[in-house]
Amino acid sequence: MNCFALFFFRETIPPSLALPGCSLFVSLNEGPHAAILKNWTRSFKNQYNQGMRKFIIALVLLLGVLYIITRFTEVQDLYATLQRGDWRFILLGFATVGLWMANHGLSYQAVYRLLGIREEMWHMMKVALAADFVNVVTPSAGMTTIAVFLDDSRRRGYSSGRVMVAWALNLLFDYTAFLGVLTVGLGVLARRNDLHWPEITAACILLLGALGLATLLYLGLQSGEALGKALAWMARIINRIVRPFIHRDYLEVERAHSFAHDGAAGIATVRQNPSGLLKPILLALSNKALLILMLMLTFMAFHVPYTSGTIVAGFSIGYLFLIVSPTPSGIGIVEGVLTLALTSLWVPVEAAAIITLVYRGFTFWLPLFVGMVAFRQMPHENQIA
Repeated sequence: MNCFALFFFRETIPPSLALPGCSLFVSLNEGPHAAILKNWTRSFKNQYNQGMRKFIIALVLLLGVLYIITRFTEVQDLYATLQRGDWRFILLGFATVGLWMANHGLSYQAVYRLLGIREEMWHMMKVALAADFVNVVTPSAGMTTIAVFLDDSRRRGYSSGRVMVAWALNLLFDYTAFLGVLTVGLGVLARRNDLHWPEITAACILLLGALGLATLLYLGLQSGEALGKALAWMARIINRIVRPFIHRDYLEVERAHSFAHDGAAGIATVRQNPSGLLKPILLALSNKALLILMLMLTFMAFHVPYTSGTIVAGFSIGYLFLIVSPTPSGIGIVEGVLTLALTSLWVPVEAAAIITLVYRGFTFWLPLFVGMVAFRQMPHENQIA
């Protein structure tokens, strides 16, 4: 190890262990030049971090381009199919997608404000869409989605604990709103004698996930220490699972307690303003209403007969498997499941395939392209002091 390496690890090496040839390092580290060295080190690290950040951004964008190229045939089929539809309802579908993306931003804005963070709707919409894009091209069980929000919070000077709580609250509201719609959809399937074990099992998985998330938020509402213990326990379980593969701990258990106290402080603000929960809940419900409207407009664009039960049940099954799917955004699974679900609801097979393709174009491909642009623009925004 040379003097240059020792310089970077000076805080962890006692002076008694300094090498004889490194007297310059010791004198500079303890003398009047210490401040200059610290500033130089900070500048070097900042330049290194900026370089790595640019590399990661370029890598993610490259993955996005490669993903689109590998599925270019599907994009071509979507374009050709759209040309066969009624342009009036196709345009209404695009407008509805725009409203849905704005609703996405409003939902996060409402939850952020509930936790005392003031942010613009347009910025939250870009962050949410960018996070969805990164999650698709770098699938990691949703961890990259959280990473985008945390990176944005760091650049804008927000508490990472509160941002994590905001993300979790928004997810819980989304699950809760959908569970209401899912109940109606499963009722339609049961009335038509078309409810099977795969749908019931997937619904149970979703319910357990929502209950687990609600339990963590409840613990944070009661005590930061209780939440910290729960998060530390979860971190140990995850480390135990992934350690045989990566040969190290994936999560730092020690950080769970400090993070929990920070998050609990954010959750405490919700108790002080319970009426503020109404707006994000209504936005979550309107989010599902807009998605259902997109599906209905797709039926109308291709003049396929439908009933309200068919629309709600078809949407419920498609969105359910989007959530529980092991692939990001249900890639490769939602397309097949939704087609089968519509067919079982007495929609002709060819029409069901067309509707699924166009509906996924509205709800997956268009937001993916917008998210790619949003992700590219995010690093150029000015930081908030």
